[in-house]
Amino acid sequence: MTGGVRQLRARVSQWRPWSRLAYLGSDRRPGRMPAGAAVAAVVLGGLVLAAVIGPWARPTGVNLGNVFAGPSLSHPMGTDASGRDLLAMVLAAMRVSFTISVLAAAVAVSIGVTIGAVAGLFGRWVDGLAMRVVDFMASQNHFLFAILLVVLFRPVLGAQGAVLLSVGLTHWTTVARIVRGELLSLRARPFVTAAVGGGADRWRLARRHFLPHLTPSIITAMILLVPHAIFHESGLSFLGLGLPAHQASLGNMLADSQQAIYAGAWWTALFPGLVIFAMAASVGTFGEWLRDRYQPQWRSELRL
Repeated sequence: MTGGVRQLRARVSQWRPWSRLAYLGSDRRPGRMPAGAAVAAVVLGGLVLAAVIGPWARPTGVNLGNVFAGPSLSHPMGTDASGRDLLAMVLAAMRVSFTISVLAAAVAVSIGVTIGAVAGLFGRWVDGLAMRVVDFMASQNHFLFAILLVVLFRPVLGAQGAVLLSVGLTHWTTVARIVRGELLSLRARPFVTAAVGGGADRWRLARRHFLPHLTPSIITAMILLVPHAIFHESGLSFLGLGLPAHQASLGNMLADSQQAIYAGAWWTALFPGLVIFAMAASVGTFGEWLRDRYQPQWRSELRL
């Protein structure tokens, strides 16, 4: 591998757009939330609130007499091929996307914490075997692997279950590495050595000493996984492998917009695309600030 390719790969691995957004317009003074992170928190709060109350305040409904109506005061985002209000569809899709993404991130974190804890607590050949599994999974193209998992498990688990499982099984490796590293660091601390000398077993160590230290890391890791889950859910639905076509989904809306664009209905692609970006950017930017605020050591670990 040439030096230029190595430098390019290193730059790509270190390119963290949400981190740049978090500190946009800030001088990184300690004790103050950067302007980028504050804006992201406000946007995220607004999106979550809209996803919770929006579907009740603005229900969807077919109106074949109002097909492909452009943005107006009565329909701020226009209408789709069935005359449905696009804003109402986006609000319903946001709730579905947030729910699936958070659950998928929870699945990924659960798997990563379990594998990382087993590797960090048992050590020796168990640690070596667990890390080889992590290396193998991390070397795969996770989106193609997610497609394979959806195809295999969709007949058994249904569309939503297959999407949850595919995202969870393809995004746990970083969490496992972080948990393992945290546990190895904790095991070398004096208070853990004293507890072991006092007769504490593995269960007591995990409950009294390890879990309180790992909880902030686990919560931050879950938040940082949500943007990945949003993109994957939308991408799978766009390819027709995610949620059913009749269910509100930002990916399904983008897929439907392909034909609508030829009819001049540009708004059917623009607004769902902007919402996907806003959701992923706000969660990712706020999560990056949380990571730098509470887990600054992750920056070096994630670049390994």
